[in-house]
Amino acid sequence: MAAATPSPTPPGSLKRIVAASLIGTTIEWYDFFLYGSAAALVFNKLFFPESDPLVGTLLSFLTYAVGFAARPLGALVFGHYGDRLGRKKLLVLSLLLMGGATFAIGLLPTHATIGSAAPVLLTVLRLVQGFALGGEWGGAVLLVSEHGDAKRRGFWASWPQTGAPAGQLLATGVLSALTALLSDAAFASWGWRIPFLLSGVLVVVGLWIRLSVDESPVFKAALAAAEERRATVGQVEKMPLVAVLRHHWRDVLIAMGARMAENISYYVITAFILVYATTQVGLSKQTALNAVLIGSAVHFAVIPLWGALSDRLGRRPVYLIGAVGVGAWMFPFFTLIDRGTFGSLLLAVTVGLVLHGAMYAPQAAFFSEMFATRMRYSGASIGAQFSSVAAGAPAPLIATALLADHGTSTPISLYVIAAALLTVVAIICARETRDSDLGDVAERAPEDSRVRADA
Repeated sequence: MAAATPSPTPPGSLKRIVAASLIGTTIEWYDFFLYGSAAALVFNKLFFPESDPLVGTLLSFLTYAVGFAARPLGALVFGHYGDRLGRKKLLVLSLLLMGGATFAIGLLPTHATIGSAAPVLLTVLRLVQGFALGGEWGGAVLLVSEHGDAKRRGFWASWPQTGAPAGQLLATGVLSALTALLSDAAFASWGWRIPFLLSGVLVVVGLWIRLSVDESPVFKAALAAAEERRATVGQVEKMPLVAVLRHHWRDVLIAMGARMAENISYYVITAFILVYATTQVGLSKQTALNAVLIGSAVHFAVIPLWGALSDRLGRRPVYLIGAVGVGAWMFPFFTLIDRGTFGSLLLAVTVGLVLHGAMYAPQAAFFSEMFATRMRYSGASIGAQFSSVAAGAPAPLIATALLADHGTSTPISLYVIAAALLTVVAIICARETRDSDLGDVAERAPEDSRVRADA
C-alpha cells in the first residue's frame, strides 16, 4: 500500500531544522571531545596519579575508549525508539543525558580526594556520554536528511556533521583559553572543571532550540502508512533491529567499513596529536591546542563544500578522495610535526582534517540513503556506532601504545593506512545512493519485513 508523499519542507523551515540539529550536535560533540582533550592533558595526573606519565596517559585514554564502547548500546536503544516514536523525542533525551553527564564530571572529586572511587565514577559518567552520543548522531542527520530534497541532500545533511569540528573547536578553544590564562597548577587544581560546568548552560540553549522544530515529514508519512496497514490488513512491523539485520546487513557492513578510516584518522589527528606533539616533539600544550583549534575551524568550513560536491559527483567518489587522501597523508603528517614548529604542526593537522572532511561530509546523506524509513534510525546508527568500538575507541590508545613500544611514528602511520585501505574496499563495494528518494525507499522496503498480527 502506498504511503502518502510528504510535502516538501519550505526553505525557511529547513534552515531552522538544520540549525537545531547543528546546535544540538555541536553541544554533544563539545561534551565528548572535551573529555578527550582533558584525558590527554590532565586526567592522567588527576585520576591515575600512581602511574608513570605514559602509563597514566594510557589509562586515561582507556576511560576515553569506554565512552565508545557504550555507543553501540545507545545506537540500539535510540535507533529502536527513534524508528518507532520519531527522531525529535530521542534527540531531546540524548542531549539531556550527554549534558548531565558532562556537568557531573565537572563536579567530580579527584583521586586525591576519594581515592580509587574517582576513576570508577569517571568511567561511569563516560559510559553515559557514550550511550547518549550513540543515539545522537543518527537522529540529528536523519532529521535534516528527511526534511530536505534529493538534489541538495548532501549539502544540507553535511551541516549536522559540522557539529563535530564545531564541538572540537569550542572544547579546544575553551581549554586553550584556560591554559593561556591560568598557571599549570591552577588549571590542574580547578581550571579544568570550568569547561565541563559550562555544558549545563549550553544544554539549556540546545533544548530550547530542539523543542521548537517539527518531526520529520518522511517519518510521519511512513508511520501513518504503517498504522493504516495494521488497521486494514492486520500487518504489524518487525522490530527495526530485526528488519535491519535481515534486509540491510550488507549496508550495515559497508557503513562500518566506511567509518574505519574516517574514525581512526580523526582521533589520531585531534586527540593523539596532543600527546605526540607534547611528549615526543617537545611542543607546549598551548601550541598543540592552537594547531587543533585552527585546523578545526578550517574543517568546519570545508565540510559543507565536500557535502555539496557529493551532490554533484556522488557520495562514493568524494568519500574515496578522503580515504585515499588520509592514507597518503600519514607519513608527511608526522614528518611535518617532527620539525617541531607551529607552522609545520598546523599544516599537518589542517590538511589531515580537510581530507577527513571528504569522508565525513557525505557520510550523513550516504548512510541515510541506504535504509528504509522505518528502520533508518536503527540502520544508520548501528552501522556508524558499532564500527566506533573498533575504530575511534582504541585509536588514541593504540597510537600511544605503538609510540611507547617503538618510539617512532612509523607504525602509527601504517595503522591509519591499513584503516584507509579497508574503507576504500567498503566504498568500492557500496552502491551509489545520490538522487535517492527517501520516501521512495520507504515504499520499496521489503514486504517480508512485516508480519501479520495473527501469525
